[in-house]
Amino acid sequence: MSNLYFNLTSSFLKALAHPTRLKIIERLEQEDELCVCHIYEDLDLEQSNVSQHLKVLRNQGILVSRKDGLKVMYSVRHKEVFKIIDLVKAALYNQLKEDQKHFRP
Repeated sequence: MSNLYFNLTSSFLKALAHPTRLKIIERLEQEDELCVCHIYEDLDLEQSNVSQHLKVLRNQGILVSRKDGLKVMYSVRHKEVFKIIDLVKAALYNQLKEDQKHFRP
């Protein structure tokens, strides 16, 4: 594999590697498309903070945005992102189960 592949993959995963960004992705899985105003209200965060996270996800190509009058609407560009997160959840679940087996008296 080329360095380009590893660099692109690393950048993509770094963009996902923040709790707020994961919450945004999870929220968009439920609604398909949301206005930034609904995202920051749902997450109970400041609009400027959410906008910064949306920018990271959009710059990485994970999210796309469109104008709808005065609103900016966001959606996940490729639905495979949801599969990536589901695989991570499954791996973590399995890891926790295995760890519990080792620490049982």
